[in-house]
Amino acid sequence: MSGIVAIVGRPNVGKSTFFNRLIQRREAIVDAVSGVTRDRHYGKSDWNGVEFSLIDTGGYVVGSDDIFEAEIDKQVELAIDEADAIIFMVDVESGITGMDQDVANILRKVDKPVFLVVNKVDNSQRASDAVEFYSLGLGEYYTIASINGSGTGELLDELVKVLPEKEEKTEEELPRFAVVGRPNAGKSSFINALIGEDRYIVTDIAGTTRDAIDTQYNRFGFEFNLVDTAGIRRKSKVKEDLEFYSVMRSVRAIEHSDVCLLLFDANRGFDGQVQNIFWLAERNRKGIVILVNKWDLIANKESNTLKDYEKMIRKEIEPFTDVPIVFISALTKQRIFKAIETAVEVYKNRSKKIKTSELNDVLLPIIEHNPPPAYKGKYVKIKYITQLPTPQPQFAFFCNLPQYIRDPYKRFLENQLRKEFDFNGVPVSVYLRKK
Repeated sequence: MSGIVAIVGRPNVGKSTFFNRLIQRREAIVDAVSGVTRDRHYGKSDWNGVEFSLIDTGGYVVGSDDIFEAEIDKQVELAIDEADAIIFMVDVESGITGMDQDVANILRKVDKPVFLVVNKVDNSQRASDAVEFYSLGLGEYYTIASINGSGTGELLDELVKVLPEKEEKTEEELPRFAVVGRPNAGKSSFINALIGEDRYIVTDIAGTTRDAIDTQYNRFGFEFNLVDTAGIRRKSKVKEDLEFYSVMRSVRAIEHSDVCLLLFDANRGFDGQVQNIFWLAERNRKGIVILVNKWDLIANKESNTLKDYEKMIRKEIEPFTDVPIVFISALTKQRIFKAIETAVEVYKNRSKKIKTSELNDVLLPIIEHNPPPAYKGKYVKIKYITQLPTPQPQFAFFCNLPQYIRDPYKRFLENQLRKEFDFNGVPVSVYLRKK
């Protein structure tokens, strides 16, 4: 499984610089998504083959009267609560401050790996100055300079050792469909409607995802685990309307799912928070079905309202527009089973394996008629295509000059794969390799 790593600390110690440096590190970070509130960012990382989600929290200010800072404090506490490991960043230039001590007091009570990271250590004198941070009582520390990346590799080498080991999916393990979205969008109503009407429920079992409940579900001749993120245990410090918490739950659920059913309230629209969750699922290479809930409450629906609404959603998710959109009502149970049928189809698309001979027979003639544009007088010849042995669709195109193929042509190749083999709802990865 993947892990979640939270970066915490007081303001202005360089957390965001550290995070930004990591997302620019090609061998470590796949991509990053801006968070739902100011200064919150979510990134998907891969260091030496170990994947984890990275969360850059806001600056922690204990006891502040400022409303925004108080909200940040809540979110930092939630990040600590949900994370598998914590990076506590301090600043060698300012030394230990009262706020550092306050944060250290909180972290000493946390039964999770805590990495004390002293930032801005870019010379031997500052390395000597960093010794004072032993007095925070958090054990060994790591010195880095986030501005140039010094020391980052050593830190990440140790960090990935404490993260949960990735579990290989066995053939017997059931597919996992996660229902994700904002609070109060109707996730619980949707799942209750499914469970209440369906008579094929086998049992409720404790999920392998921490604090989640998997409902083993058997319908349409297809058995799967339905993951209810709305049913995750409420923490003692959590207020139900805290948007950040919904994202934390979604991060965890998305990482452990095969298909994400992204459900949102039609009255609130496909807003920034919903889009963030969508891109989290896409960057984790999960299957996606978008569910527009409470469609029955949209007043004065005209004949083209549904098409216009769908067009608006696809505009927001460009360039990954090959995603099914189902308009439902969890309250009246309108099209809720259509949503599940669609999720099953997306799962099958994500699991699809195409024979190498079929790939080449279908795509090579298309590529021959639409070859890559010449670049600097060089002509690229794609000679061979194969699907990689990964859980999600990934394809390698072998050619003579892969470095000269630009992103628009890669999108063309992806579109041809979708057109010929139907990968609706599934992110497709295209790689160019030297033949």
